[in-house]
Amino acid sequence: MPLDNSEPIYPISVAAKLLSVHPRTLRIYEEEGLIKPARQGNKRYFSNNDIEWVTCLRTLIHEKGISIPGIKMLLELTPCWEITKCPPEKRDCCSAYIDRSIPCWQRAGTACAKDFGQCDNCEVYIRAMKQAKELAASDACSKPSQNTG
Repeated sequence: MPLDNSEPIYPISVAAKLLSVHPRTLRIYEEEGLIKPARQGNKRYFSNNDIEWVTCLRTLIHEKGISIPGIKMLLELTPCWEITKCPPEKRDCCSAYIDRSIPCWQRAGTACAKDFGQCDNCEVYIRAMKQAKELAASDACSKPSQNTG
């Protein structure tokens, strides 16, 4: 039986050794939101796909000279269907794909969240909703209260 590349099988020490990096490097990438290893309790586990992604990140950082904030910006500009590799039959029905003028996470009531229930688990959507909530909270705190008395 072939191994599923998305199956998290490597603890952080083995993943770091495979990538020739210090485990702290992987923790930094996780803190920056560039990777999201599976967790079992307090332990992180990496899949072959994670190893491949970190290899790509290392190439972008060390060979292409792109900073971590630059990579994060590029990822924010990438449509969710490219990140999640939606199958064509699902992607072609998604309103975010059909009309690309509005990002998918701004269409939570009409996009694939409504028809497929995928946005709730989509990292792109979750990150955008978290940022929107933080922005709304900071706006509410910065606005003076209006007294009409």
